[in-house]
Amino acid sequence: MLSILLSALLLTSAPKDDWRTPFEKGNGNTTATYAECIAYYQKLDAAYPEIQLRAVGPTDSGQPLHEVIVSLDGQFEPTAPTGRRRPVVLVQNGIHPGEPEGIDASMALVRDYVQKKELRRQLENVTLVVIPIYNVDGALNRNSTTRVNQDGPESYGFRGNARNLDLNRDYVKQDSRNARSFAELFRRWQPDVFVDTHTSNGADYQYFMTLIATQKDKLAPAVSEYLTQRLLPALNTGMEKRKSPLTPYVDFEGRTPDARGLVGFLETPRYSTGYTTLFNTIGFVTETHMLKSYTPRVQATYDFLDVLLRFVHQDATALTQARALATQKLSEQKTFPLSWKLDTTAAEKVNFRGYTGRTKPSEVSEQLRLYYDRKAPFTRPINYYNTFRPTTTVTRPQAYLIPQAWGEVLDRLRTAGVPLQRLTRDTTLTAEVYYINDYKTSPRPYEGHYLHNSVTVRSTQQALPYHRGDYVARLDNATARFLIETLEPQATDSYFAWGFFDSILQQKEHFSDYVFEDVAADLLRRDPALREQLEKQKQQDPALAKSGAAQLEWVYRHSKYYEPTHLRYPVARWQGGLLPVE
Repeated sequence: MLSILLSALLLTSAPKDDWRTPFEKGNGNTTATYAECIAYYQKLDAAYPEIQLRAVGPTDSGQPLHEVIVSLDGQFEPTAPTGRRRPVVLVQNGIHPGEPEGIDASMALVRDYVQKKELRRQLENVTLVVIPIYNVDGALNRNSTTRVNQDGPESYGFRGNARNLDLNRDYVKQDSRNARSFAELFRRWQPDVFVDTHTSNGADYQYFMTLIATQKDKLAPAVSEYLTQRLLPALNTGMEKRKSPLTPYVDFEGRTPDARGLVGFLETPRYSTGYTTLFNTIGFVTETHMLKSYTPRVQATYDFLDVLLRFVHQDATALTQARALATQKLSEQKTFPLSWKLDTTAAEKVNFRGYTGRTKPSEVSEQLRLYYDRKAPFTRPINYYNTFRPTTTVTRPQAYLIPQAWGEVLDRLRTAGVPLQRLTRDTTLTAEVYYINDYKTSPRPYEGHYLHNSVTVRSTQQALPYHRGDYVARLDNATARFLIETLEPQATDSYFAWGFFDSILQQKEHFSDYVFEDVAADLLRRDPALREQLEKQKQQDPALAKSGAAQLEWVYRHSKYYEPTHLRYPVARWQGGLLPVE
């Protein structure tokens, strides 16, 4: 039998109560409901002073988001980052409640870590924080059919939350109450390591679990080196010893994983580990394999969390030193990447344990279809492409100037812990201002937004009026990278990309052509240089030369009548020294 199924018989200091989890009481193919999960943690909280369950904020379901803190000395509040003596590991479960292994594994793990002497030692210098179920909304919406590709459990929650949002696309935009509650929890704990538990879709292979580690090129160098040289090797070794070897997440571009190799996952800040990366937290997404039965998937998740905690306990000093160095270097960093591209010339080899992909006639279409032949397993080296290069970078401003009108954006900055100051008087400030030159917009909504991409900007120095109460967000603190990746419009997951500034894209005033014809003619008579510029443009652009309306529009846009705020991005970059702030 698997170890977590026997754990209730192996407890060294358990009370006489039945401490089996709902999963352990079942048939190996069931997962705890939301009510069962919270009730189990309430029972642990009541029995053990080392455990505290508490509600930390609302979710869209109307039920609270909970956190479970496991602390041997009863310290249930984080200390200041400079004073913290032990690292924090934050485990998040049930963001997709149809992928519930982490829910069941964490319940057993928390119990075992207080009841078993050998495991208790791992928390002597580590604080464990668990989010029992993040997508409470989806967990309450149980069914047995929506995970059609998955082998168990018998019933489970739904991927979308109460607003049908995928919460693993909501970390930066924070449309859900769940995401805003998470951001406040994350800000409070500032974890050193974050784990988001999942189940994968995709190819068939021999592994019980694949792993997404924070993309190494996106981490600060000190933390990236720690991840690749110390933490990942320890996790791979530890899971190999548990008979549950890891492989990088099986994302690939060929017909099968071995055709062209695996491709690293570039988690942008919309995703959990892309968001946590902005604060120098090492993130992992565990992806157990959908086609393995449920019990070994729960076991693999339990084993991963156990191996991780053991190593963080053992290596706490090196981990905290790496993060401290990253924080120091952040204050010195001058340029920041905003977008990335996979380097297809850089590959490492991974020894992949797969199944041979074959084809056979489809019983549905009679066309050839893919299947994986489990009677033909293989183990062989394949390419793994996991190096990304920056394609767009930006220099660090001293601060961003944000008019108070943009409340939705300001609310999200506050939730992330950005220190905001306010101007104490009306003033005119000369700052670097962007105009949106071009952008493309998705033709279909994605997570409630029409996303912008391929954004280009024109930069200019401009004197603008600011009012008492407008905001200043300085970049001399730990939120610098978060600010840059949300407020620079070219960034992949900027607030501009998510549509929070769309009103600037619409022109508010225009002209009647029959009236402006005479105005335009007078402008061209009075300004020969403007006439010459128009004629030159017509020579270069045949479409303009053939269109009277287009020429009239050209003159309007080059006149004093064209509104100066159209396409002007309202967040300005400040490099000018002291400001009149509170």
